[in-house]
Amino acid sequence: MNPAELNERPSSTQFKIFTVLGTHLLPREGSIWTADLLYLLSLLGVSERATRSTLSRLVRKGWLVSCKEGRRSRYALTASGRALLEQGKKRIFELPFADWDEMWYLVIYSLPEDKRTQRHALRQHLIWQGFGRLAPGTWISAHNRQAELEAIFDELKVQAYVELFASAHLGPSSAQTLIQRCWDLPALEAEYKEFVARYQPEFAACQAQSDDELRASPETCFVRQFWVEHDFQPFPRKDPNLPMVLLPPDWVGFTARQLFDDYRQRLSPFSNEFIGMMVQSAV
Repeated sequence: MNPAELNERPSSTQFKIFTVLGTHLLPREGSIWTADLLYLLSLLGVSERATRSTLSRLVRKGWLVSCKEGRRSRYALTASGRALLEQGKKRIFELPFADWDEMWYLVIYSLPEDKRTQRHALRQHLIWQGFGRLAPGTWISAHNRQAELEAIFDELKVQAYVELFASAHLGPSSAQTLIQRCWDLPALEAEYKEFVARYQPEFAACQAQSDDELRASPETCFVRQFWVEHDFQPFPRKDPNLPMVLLPPDWVGFTARQLFDDYRQRLSPFSNEFIGMMVQSAV
């Protein structure tokens, strides 16, 4: 199969680059030749022009650094780029929440209008950390994210406008009513079902292939692994990873997570070997 045939849906070039770097460059702490990165992005349907333009923008933002060696150049993650991808990796691979102390963690803030940019950024960070909006300026989570939040407050310089609390919920509403107010679980469930419906047949077909068959087409393994990771990455932004006791026993999110893990593990030895040769040559 031609890997390009697997690229059926649009995606931003920046998101594609971050997905590739987060999966293959972040664990290796290395760099990659520009020509090799252009080739990988071409397998994902991205033109050379779009890739070069986006790479230049990522360098200007301080997430990548470009190094020239003669007529060749290579890219590596900066400390801030590495930190950004590490944060994303932590949320994407966060385990289901099994043991809960029945405590809720609250962020309460009130930022003046002249800090509306920071207010918007704070909301985006809270959503990514799994918080739900309980009321204006009040967000809750079942997870203790104090360390992550303190770093966010420091980055945004909003310490004077926020407070953190840990509290038990005493009612009068039920826990399920509280959840319904803060998160749209039915919509999330529908998206998880779409993910499973898309990738379950692919995974079954991949399982039926021998190692030799997969090894013979590492580019296809790379493209398939990219798309399953790419399509799963939005879920941490939408899924608060609620304690299991608050979720239905047949919660499809668990099925989607297992499918994601299993499919990645099946493909990664072959795609990693394929990428590893490129990264190693650029060190």
